[in-house]
Amino acid sequence: MKKTVVLGATDNPTRYAYKAVHRLQQHGHEVVPVGIKNAEVGGKKIITDKSEPIQDVDTVTLYVGPQNQPFWYDYILSLKPKRIIFNPGTENRELEQMAEDANIETLHHCTLVMLATDSY
Repeated sequence: MKKTVVLGATDNPTRYAYKAVHRLQQHGHEVVPVGIKNAEVGGKKIITDKSEPIQDVDTVTLYVGPQNQPFWYDYILSLKPKRIIFNPGTENRELEQMAEDANIETLHHCTLVMLATDSY
C-alpha cells in the first residue's frame, strides 16, 4: 500500500480532498492529511505544521490550487515522494518542473478515478 499525503485536506465532506482521504483509507493506503485547517478527517488530525517530518512518502496528491501552491513548494519537495498527482484544477507547470528536476514522477490525473479503476 502507498503512503499518501493528501495536500489540501479538509473536514468538509463536500470537498474532493475529504473524499480522497476516505477512499484511500478504504483501499488500504496509509493517509497523511495535510492542510491549513485545524480539524480531523478520516479519524486523523490534519497536519498544519510544515516542519512536522513525514517519512517514506510514496505519493502526494494535490487538492490545492496553483495560486496557493508556492507556499507548499519546499514542503512538497522535502517529502521526497515518488510521485505527485495533479488532480483536476491543480495543474502547475512550475511545480511540475521542480518535481521533475528532483526525479519525482508527476501525473495529471484524478486520485478518485485512479482508485475506482484500480490504477492507483
